[in-house]
Amino acid sequence: MFYEFLDSCTVNLKGLMSLTGQSEGAESSIHFVTFNQDCTSLSVGTKTGFRIYSLNSIDTLDTLYEDDTEDTCIVERLFSSSLVAVVSLSSPRKLKVCHFKRGTEICNYSYSNTILSVRLNRIRLVVCLEEALYIHNIRDMKVLHTIRDTPPNPRGLCALSTNSENCYLMYPGSSTIGEVQIFDCTHLRAKIMIPAHNSPLQALTFNSSGTRIATASEKGTVIRVFSVADGTKLHEFRRGLRRCVRIANLHFTANSQYLTASSNTETVHIFRLEEPVAAPVEESTGWLGYLSAAANISAKYLPSHITEVFNQNRSHLDIHLPVPGYKTACAVTIIQRAMRLLVASTDGFLYIYNLDPSEGGETSLVKQYRLDGKTDLSEVVGLAQADGSNATSSPKPIDKTDSAQGMVGSSYAGVLKGHPLGVMSESEKRQELRLASASPPRDGFPLTDDAEFPPMSPGTL
Repeated sequence: MFYEFLDSCTVNLKGLMSLTGQSEGAESSIHFVTFNQDCTSLSVGTKTGFRIYSLNSIDTLDTLYEDDTEDTCIVERLFSSSLVAVVSLSSPRKLKVCHFKRGTEICNYSYSNTILSVRLNRIRLVVCLEEALYIHNIRDMKVLHTIRDTPPNPRGLCALSTNSENCYLMYPGSSTIGEVQIFDCTHLRAKIMIPAHNSPLQALTFNSSGTRIATASEKGTVIRVFSVADGTKLHEFRRGLRRCVRIANLHFTANSQYLTASSNTETVHIFRLEEPVAAPVEESTGWLGYLSAAANISAKYLPSHITEVFNQNRSHLDIHLPVPGYKTACAVTIIQRAMRLLVASTDGFLYIYNLDPSEGGETSLVKQYRLDGKTDLSEVVGLAQADGSNATSSPKPIDKTDSAQGMVGSSYAGVLKGHPLGVMSESEKRQELRLASASPPRDGFPLTDDAEFPPMSPGTL
């Protein structure tokens, strides 16, 4: 009984650390970091509130919105719109859906247990508890379906496809082995179960079209890519052999040609998903041909787990972070017509790397920004850019002396804080969500056309 008690304490502790976005032994004012679905912004939850940063340039990190009302452990933005889903540590069972441009709280929902993660796309919002998943219609926030009695999921591990046509939800189908359960959120029915790993799952993600998934187990040594249509294994990559790690984040590029993986170590791996073009094989004579033939023949008699190691691909690029041990979110996207790797860490920094798809090996850090709101750079070790200048910068703050910009800053946050749900009637809440999802918009913002509502920047209001 005593050991069972210790095991339960360990599970609860890991679940709490997953909720706050902290790694064991790491301390930071940052609870949570994530990129939105199209990687145009970065959301950061802190001990005092949350911030949303624009990612349109590497020369500056503009603050789109800042809220200093309560400790925030989850903040998810819907693409480039002003719709955000927020969960605080002080009220971990309550989800708030807010319109940060207007400074209004559209609605809130309370659940029976702690909210561990929130996922959303243009038609669905999913709330993950330890043993249940709630699927909402994002246009009116009604609960369409509840998946109850799921296997214990203390980390809130789940993923929702960002593609509305292939609107699939993915979550662990077992707590003892790496089964992936995929659920059709459009027709509200189970689609397929994929036996991905022998060990329990640690990380999973969809590609942008919702046709492929990537998974990693608790061992963290092998990452696999499967087809959603029939569960076929398409790729298998080996992260390493020397040590097991906790994979924190997996992310496909928009064209599904690369997959990034970050963990609690200092290394971020980038894998190429393109099928290599097989060169014509010419028969060799002499000792070289003899050894090649002997290796191919002996491979047939080796154990399956040994031959799998020979068939696994290695990473195409390896990135080394300055500080290991923190939870990270990574993404590869195009900024200013160049491919960039973005790594946001709960150590309080955003790291930006230039990527050359034609080159393998390693690349170097070209820019980093502080995310914790501090302006004192004396504690930060400067990193040299290619031109020799210091690469460490603070985010460009909003000028609160300007009335228009101040609305996005402190006074705007005050509007959000002073706008309790009780002020809005039920009809007003429905109207707000309807306007938010109308296309073409009527006094609202569209969810189906980002061009109609591009990411805001200071001074545009």
